[in-house]
Amino acid sequence: MADPREVREVLADLRAEGEEVDGLVAELPPAQWGRATPAAGWSVAHQIAHLLWTDERAVQSAVDPEGFGREVAAAMASPETFVDEAAERGARLAPVELLARWRASRTELLAVLAAQPAGAKLPWYGPPMSVASVATGRLMETWAHGQDVADALGVRRVPTARLRHVARIGVRARGYAYAVHGLTPPAEEFRVELVGPGGEEWAFGPAGAAQRVSGTALEFCLLVTQRVHRDDVALVAVGPDAERWLGIAQSFAGPAGPGRASGGARR
Repeated sequence: MADPREVREVLADLRAEGEEVDGLVAELPPAQWGRATPAAGWSVAHQIAHLLWTDERAVQSAVDPEGFGREVAAAMASPETFVDEAAERGARLAPVELLARWRASRTELLAVLAAQPAGAKLPWYGPPMSVASVATGRLMETWAHGQDVADALGVRRVPTARLRHVARIGVRARGYAYAVHGLTPPAEEFRVELVGPGGEEWAFGPAGAAQRVSGTALEFCLLVTQRVHRDDVALVAVGPDAERWLGIAQSFAGPAGPGRASGGARR
């Protein structure tokens, strides 16, 4: 069971992450919402529409689990396209309406998650998730899609300590990354040592593990959210299993994404 303080902290970080991404688009002229982002076929509007849709689904999972179950069943009927289809619907909204709805959904999601009883588990596209896990997942997606928006607009974001949430998901999702590629994950644990934005060390896994990954938290988070290609980050892998993982890593649920082509700018 998550510590109530942990839940409060991740909800505060989720709020801050949403506000940062909001700041990227708040004053954007309507024409710029159609600007292409690094995600093939997705504009700035598609990115915000996707965040709106997933926030709304997260609220629905808490307040209307039966309705959410129907949404999951519909999604499973078209697992390769339902995310793009939802983003396309939202991207057709006028920018002012899209932004207003996203702001409302963020506010509602924070309130709904804060009101959940201790130990609550919410349904999702996979196993049920704790409130802290739902909030952390929303933060990860907000950061990742915000990165696409920033890249499209040529904005360089300053990394924050909120990346620790993204890094933790990336580490914990190691087995899932293997599974969606039809591979058996290694039985042994890995050691991941990352340098946070303030120079602090974030370590995951046993210190004596033979398979090891090290580097900056920013590059690790960009990789596990598939915002960069493995060749474009300076992460160091010790051991063949560690290197293989970095080639397939993903922190998000769903099918393995196509990833990004190599040759992107090193951040």
